[in-house]
Amino acid sequence: MTMDIVLDSLLEGARRATGAVAVIDVLRAFTTAAVALANGAERIIMVTGADEALSLRDRGVGDICMGEVDSRPPPGFDFGNSPYELSRADLHGKTVIQRSSAGTQGMVATALASQRYAASLVTATATACALRAASSQRISLVAMGKDADSRTDEDELCAMHIRNVLQGRPGDLESIRRLILAGGEAPRFGDPKRPWLHREDLDIALDIDRYDFAIRVDIQNGRPVASRQQPVAG
Repeated sequence: MTMDIVLDSLLEGARRATGAVAVIDVLRAFTTAAVALANGAERIIMVTGADEALSLRDRGVGDICMGEVDSRPPPGFDFGNSPYELSRADLHGKTVIQRSSAGTQGMVATALASQRYAASLVTATATACALRAASSQRISLVAMGKDADSRTDEDELCAMHIRNVLQGRPGDLESIRRLILAGGEAPRFGDPKRPWLHREDLDIALDIDRYDFAIRVDIQNGRPVASRQQPVAG
């Protein structure tokens, strides 16, 4: 079956996306989500607001709140939007509630999608395999950018890389890393004035194919809920 692969961006792109959809947030939401799932989280409920996340935790719907507002951990959250911080946490059996300014906003907006995946470079090849296995005539790759309203190199490059993998090309991993490190977002990490942006966050986010699973997102009780999916090869 011929795949129609569409590259789109930002919140409007997420709203337009049809078919099997990958919403991409490299720095940092869906890198952090991948780390959380790798460290044992059972599922991740994705929401748009910090208050909504706290309310769900208070009601026992989830165990842990993670995410950011303006890049910083909101008051009352257990973790920020840091893959490095999550890499040191034991989350076995936990339900995580995630709020971010780009990735989770985009995922909530994908009302027209038939299948959904939360993607970043750490799950790039696994995501491509899962998208291919979805057997959808259309695949939409949506780069969320900064705050879902301005494009960023890392998300656009991740979308192009996943497209290349879908089309049978290996891509140039070192070039991807170099371009992101030369971009506008990378210098924020490791800046002493922004201690919530760890240099290690960037290192993890650029560890392409760190994980062999995709992050599938299903709508449950009206909300996107993410879990690990081991994609079939091919």
